[in-house]
Amino acid sequence: MGALSLRLPSLTSLSSAAAAVPRYQFCRRLLLPLRPLSAANFSVRSSIVEKEVATPPPELERSSSPKPKIQQEKDRVITPRSQDFNAWYLDIIANAELADYGPVRGTMVIRPYGYAIWEAIQDYLNVKFKETGHSNMYFPQLIPYSFIEKEASHVEGFSPELALVTIGGGKELEEKLVVRPTSETIVNHMFTQWIHSYRDLPLMINQWVNVTRWEMRTKPFVRTLEFLWQEGHTAHATPEEAEKEALQMIDMYTKFAFEQAAIPAIPGRKSKVETFAGAAKTYTIEAMMGDRKALQAGTSHNLGQNFSRAFGTQFTDENGQRQHVWQTSWAISTRFVGGIIMTHGDDAGLMLPPNLAPIQVIVVPIWKKADERSGVLDAASTVKETLQAAGIRVKVDDSEQRTPGWKFNFWEMKGVPLRIEIGPRDVSSGSVVVSRRDIPGKQGKVFGISMESSTLVAYVKGKLDEVQSALLEKATSFRDSNIVDVCSYNELKEAIAQGKWARGPWSASDKEELKVKEETGATIRCFPFEQPQGTKTCLMTGNPADEVAIFAKSY
Repeated sequence: MGALSLRLPSLTSLSSAAAAVPRYQFCRRLLLPLRPLSAANFSVRSSIVEKEVATPPPELERSSSPKPKIQQEKDRVITPRSQDFNAWYLDIIANAELADYGPVRGTMVIRPYGYAIWEAIQDYLNVKFKETGHSNMYFPQLIPYSFIEKEASHVEGFSPELALVTIGGGKELEEKLVVRPTSETIVNHMFTQWIHSYRDLPLMINQWVNVTRWEMRTKPFVRTLEFLWQEGHTAHATPEEAEKEALQMIDMYTKFAFEQAAIPAIPGRKSKVETFAGAAKTYTIEAMMGDRKALQAGTSHNLGQNFSRAFGTQFTDENGQRQHVWQTSWAISTRFVGGIIMTHGDDAGLMLPPNLAPIQVIVVPIWKKADERSGVLDAASTVKETLQAAGIRVKVDDSEQRTPGWKFNFWEMKGVPLRIEIGPRDVSSGSVVVSRRDIPGKQGKVFGISMESSTLVAYVKGKLDEVQSALLEKATSFRDSNIVDVCSYNELKEAIAQGKWARGPWSASDKEELKVKEETGATIRCFPFEQPQGTKTCLMTGNPADEVAIFAKSY
């Protein structure tokens, strides 16, 4: 089988390394001999330092081995968020074993725990897609370059990011091929063959695939040379149906963000400058990250007839007339995993919303003496079976190579929402200790929760719901406290300089919008669907404005 040859632009070096600084708010230090993400691939390399492991509090009876000594092991630490947000982010990805870098600069290997989060996203959305009449299918990854050229604004928008195949089987190809950057063109090519009559409409499909866009500045999950996503494509008989579909899908993404990811994303319409290449309208959900930058977390495009006219995708209507179809496309990608990290994580590591957490409950059995071991492990196994039977994702960490304190910190860093501790006294009393990931220390720990099946299940489910709600409430409060309402360009510039989002009336030109980007680094993230009532005056021109826009720096 002949090799495929890629002719691609070279990448510039990405960013400099920075050393991580240890955190001190925890009694037990986490010892993780893990390889840090390299500066040559994604940026910041964390330093490796030696740390002391302190003894767990004796009153909790939480030790399965003699008091630990000072261990001269290499300790992976997490850079404080407030010190270096990017280093903190990369430390979490490395320590939580979410991803690693690939051999090609700008690519990443998604590790099992990171992929499990993506699978949870898939599981939820797949059900919703099928409930609304969409079917999954697959289109080829290689697309003839001539397809990309058919839609003028599309090729102009994507040309700098294209990866091209020019040699196959050892021979120069007659036509170069594009490695899929998105699929509107090849979808239209096939829709043209499948759609003939109004009876063939609507045609609504989705695919879960990889995408290649030759990014020059990369950040794992957020912006990589190759990433995973779902992309939906639909064809309709009328513009009203297409618009309804585009709005339905952005509403689905909004509900997913709020209800599953606990991310209070703001839905709205993109400006003309920020609209997807080839679309008539682009709808978006914009999320505020922990560093107050905006993340475009999902998009839905009303494509109008742009692609159907370029490809001749037509149908015969009920009156026997030939018409071009009206289309939509919409997508969410593995970028959402990065959004979850940057919205909820803290200096202890990842913090996962229970609805998407691969492991919702970690059970840590604890014993001191050999004759206590079997009783504690049996109780832990019973608790696991009880919770699993109730549909709760649970794991028992019964490994004997690490202390309970190490395990506590490790699973906190992995973002598991709840921890259950079981020691000999707990076995005797028929109870367990439950700790919440989102409330550190004693405040988040409750003793004496009964192991009785119905009681334990009800308590754990209730706590998982509380964690889910608390994460959304905290993220919403953070978002709202960092959006500033502005009435002038000077106020906008001041808000952006402070690292906040600026919200104000806007009816200025595309040229003036680009001026804002050039002078402040901020772009219009969206015209939010939720708009204030009353008359408004454009912050830039002083002319009447129908809508307010949100400006922010973004990823």
